[in-house]
Amino acid sequence: MLSRIVSAVLLVLTGALFGVIGTIAHQSSVTWGVSIPLGLIGALAAFAALLIGLRLLGHSRLPALLAALGAIAVILLFTQQSAGGSVLIPNNLAGQVWLVGPIVIAAIVLAWPDVRGRRPARSTA
Repeated sequence: MLSRIVSAVLLVLTGALFGVIGTIAHQSSVTWGVSIPLGLIGALAAFAALLIGLRLLGHSRLPALLAALGAIAVILLFTQQSAGGSVLIPNNLAGQVWLVGPIVIAAIVLAWPDVRGRRPARSTA
């Protein structure tokens, strides 16, 4: 029982860590004639990889759900204005995509059916 609680806490903290790193990186971009939001693309790809990996390795949707809740909670926290007036996720296109993107990715990954298929029952003959 204790190991399940520790695992759940670690999954939420891992998701929160991805949310923090993605929030810091999502505004960075590179300009090669056109501005390419590499930070946003990388943050969304890393978040999607985390959830897909947890979904494929876990026996249920719970590990991916816990990590998604941790990340989304941190992202929503960082959209709020601090006491000093600063905001880590500004109201621009990259900020809006970073706010909505992880929610959509989490919904798709969690709603996706089990691709491993049914395993045949073992016969005891």
